Amino acid sequence: MYEVIGHPSSRAFRVLWMLEEMGEAYTLIPAKPHSPEALDCNPSGKVPALRVDGQVITDSTAIVTYLADKHGQLTYPAGTIERAQQDAVTHQIIDELDAVLWTATRHKIIHPENRRVPAVIDSLKWEYERNIGHIADRFVGPFVMGDKMTIADIILTNCLNWAFAAKFPAAPEKLTAYAKAMRSRDAYKRATGKS
Repeated sequence: MYEVIGHPSSRAFRVLWMLEEMGEAYTLIPAKPHSPEALDCNPSGKVPALRVDGQVITDSTAIVTYLADKHGQLTYPAGTIERAQQDAVTHQIIDELDAVLWTATRHKIIHPENRRVPAVIDSLKWEYERNIGHIADRFVGPFVMGDKMTIADIILTNCLNWAFAAKFPAAPEKLTAYAKAMRSRDAYKRATGKS
């Protein structure tokens, strides 16, 4: 049994969705960042964390990669060209979408007010729009890697949802349709019900 530490409205949702897609049992501890439960797992207080047999894994991408590899689902095998391509697009999503969205969020609500630079958000929106266009250019569908759903889909869909909620520029139509299809998955709906 896995134990997920993190609030479903955070990147913990990626872990919940992953576990629902795989049909693995888990317990959710709906901890917010910097809560005692979060600090118990991660000295930085960040969520999510996954407790497995008394050990803790932090970072949503590390967690979903671990789960995919352990269960042989939603991934290509390590050491294959397909896995290298999957890792490349996953890192592109993390570097070019997630990082931009997280920087904007920090300057909007996370940093102390005297450390926020709201003017940077317009530049980040421009960067996001350019980057989402690059991802759309390589997107064939129905999933990021073509015919097989992988962890890249979980992370990309989460970023598209985050961008929409943050009022970032709309993604190209094919990615908007893709995100809608991903949100219609039964496992996604089950994970959403946890919040």
